[in-house]
Amino acid sequence: MKCRQCATPLEKPGDYCLTCDTANCEAVVAACERDHATLTFLRDERVVGRTDVATIPEDGGESGVVELRNFAGRVADEIRRKRPEAVFVAGDHDVINAVRADLRYEVFRVPAADPVEAVLERRGERELDVVEKPALEKIGGTHSTLIGDRDGQRAVRTAADHPNVKKVIPGPIDAGGSGSRTGVRAKVTRADDNGNLRLLVRDGSSVQENRVVTTAKDRDTGERVRVDLNDALVDADLQE
Repeated sequence: MKCRQCATPLEKPGDYCLTCDTANCEAVVAACERDHATLTFLRDERVVGRTDVATIPEDGGESGVVELRNFAGRVADEIRRKRPEAVFVAGDHDVINAVRADLRYEVFRVPAADPVEAVLERRGERELDVVEKPALEKIGGTHSTLIGDRDGQRAVRTAADHPNVKKVIPGPIDAGGSGSRTGVRAKVTRADDNGNLRLLVRDGSSVQENRVVTTAKDRDTGERVRVDLNDALVDADLQE
């Protein structure tokens, strides 16, 4: 494959051209399993290349940690050499978390059944505005108390950290629910007509409903943010 700008031959399809500083890949889709990852490279809503990265999983212990870290590093290296606008992931949570930790790009989850098709459909829609603020600056409102101590704070910060979230407004705490022995659990409910969401955080018999204001304009685009947030809560081991 050659660079679309200067026609310099690229080492791998979709690579960023260092000769003329031109990106030849707009998005990377990483379908991750524990023993391999398939990376698909997209430009202009079409596939321009694919590559596979494989590993032999180790059985736990320090060797397993090192092997997973090295595997994720190789996947991240393939992504970095493309310098994409966006990265989409699907599959094994441990691999995704390790890859995410090794990247500075925004990483979005998509369904594992057909991740490339899901991304192509999403790329055809209007991209949502990104809010360039630290998570803590997005949290505020009349009620400042958050239930669940550190885990409750982590759930709210997870929502606030999403690039398409403008603000998280904590609500009053209702202590009249049924008891739970599973610790702090969190879930984002379906979007309203304006694309905004509700983050429910439960701690024992208490529940707090937090309003999540997004950059979505309607229910359909709000649902995209909801899926991302619930996947992030799963990664944080806070999902119900």
